[in-house]
Amino acid sequence: MRLLIDGNVILDVLQKREPHFEDSAKIWKLCETDQVQGYVSGLTFANLVYVMRKELIPEQIEDVLKGLALIFQFTELSVTDMTNAAGMKWDDFEDAMQAATAKRVHADYIITRNVRDFQKSKVVAFTPTEFLMRF
Repeated sequence: MRLLIDGNVILDVLQKREPHFEDSAKIWKLCETDQVQGYVSGLTFANLVYVMRKELIPEQIEDVLKGLALIFQFTELSVTDMTNAAGMKWDDFEDAMQAATAKRVHADYIITRNVRDFQKSKVVAFTPTEFLMRF
């Protein structure tokens, strides 16, 4: 099973955000143990660097990203995804980019805490908690 993991789920674990940490960490564990394939878009990669640069020095950011690459498969940021996302005409272009990337990598589901932002997505979105309860 292929999952596109949204940045908020990754940040839940990296920043130990409660009350979301536990279920987001379980999603990580599924990816880490190859029970599912976890994909992360190139856009999320850029956003993570942006967020982490406020808290960490460049060497620490590099270490975090290397660690993430051991668990998740980072996808490239493609012009096709950007074009498809723009064509969706969603209010939030970043969410449209995630949906376009999920479709391109043939993800079965998007895992995010902002499910309502993906109501128009062709790939169904679940929160970590919803996904864990269903599968």
